[in-house]
Amino acid sequence: MAAKNKLERELNLKQLQINSLLSITQAINNNVKAPELFAMYRSFLTWEMEIKKMALFIKEEGSWKCVSHEGISETVLLQAKNVDLERFEKLQNLTHETRDPFLAQFDVVIPVHHKKQPIAYTLIGGFEEEEDMYNKVRFITTITNIIAVAIENKRLFKWQTEQELAINMQQMLIPAGLPSGPAFELASIYKPKLGVGGDYFDCIEIAPGKYVFCVADISGKGIGAALLMANFQASFRSLIQQGKPLEKFIHDLNIGLYQVTGGDKFLTLFLVEYSVHTRKLRYINGGHNPPVFVEDGKKYDLEKGCTILGAFRELPNVEVGEKVISGNATICIYTDGLTDTRNSAGDYFTGEVLGEFATHQASRSASLFNDNLLETLDEFREGQDFPDDLTVLTCKISA
Repeated sequence: MAAKNKLERELNLKQLQINSLLSITQAINNNVKAPELFAMYRSFLTWEMEIKKMALFIKEEGSWKCVSHEGISETVLLQAKNVDLERFEKLQNLTHETRDPFLAQFDVVIPVHHKKQPIAYTLIGGFEEEEDMYNKVRFITTITNIIAVAIENKRLFKWQTEQELAINMQQMLIPAGLPSGPAFELASIYKPKLGVGGDYFDCIEIAPGKYVFCVADISGKGIGAALLMANFQASFRSLIQQGKPLEKFIHDLNIGLYQVTGGDKFLTLFLVEYSVHTRKLRYINGGHNPPVFVEDGKKYDLEKGCTILGAFRELPNVEVGEKVISGNATICIYTDGLTDTRNSAGDYFTGEVLGEFATHQASRSASLFNDNLLETLDEFREGQDFPDDLTVLTCKISA
């Protein structure tokens, strides 16, 4: 009779476990949010599996976070910060981990890997000697893998959605067309490394024959950089239409950026104002790579300006550079994705290399200059990947 009752209890427990497994699977199919899945997982372990102690760790933003736990205090949980979970590559008994005050609370660690990368760890403890520990751990391993992979797929889907949103946003921010004529022409190269970059360029005709154009490199990547870029573009286009002098304009840009980021994010910027009628070029270098400027075969430095934008509430000093162009000139503004490019020997495509290229290509149109630059870059890097976002804005001014 006792044996029969024991068998019935085991069968009932198995049925409860299977029902819980089906409920969790259905919740995953119904796209239940992660906190609800974690709660279901904890309930499954503590009630159906009768586990007295458990802690589930998921990797979030590069570090392991305990997203669900039972049977351990918050004080004990704080000790988990010093635990190296990634040294556990397979299911392991923790009876020899008594030296670690956190791990000493548990009997078993269950790691979950996805594409050879750890995505979750469950620690369980409080087993009684007479318990069927082997079968319990095996079932818990199965459900942990289901939960962890589901959460990882949610994370990947969210990341992909954010990437697509950021890509679409950036495509709307990049100018659809640039000025092209016999006396003044702009052409661009825009290659975000991961589909979503922190580079930005723009050009606005603020009066007939008078243009303002720029290249900026925004700190950060992904949706955050794309949102900051959208905010910067709105400020840039709104402020430039007010007709303020460049010095006042750059101050206002900086203030707007600082109010949004509080100094946590910043950007470098090279800004140019050019009039086709007067042939006067005015510029501000806001902590950016100095562009290559060649006029009638001679190179000039364009380094006057200010510090980076967004890092400080007030720009300490702004100096506007000016130059009247008398002959044929080429201005190549770029982000550091260009000069950080290396070949197989580790040599960089330096500003000096770009300067020599620009001197020999000075007679080319802006679009042909960029085409030849890309071809030269491809030959130089010898199959090596671009290290960062790559943006080039080339301006050709003809006499």
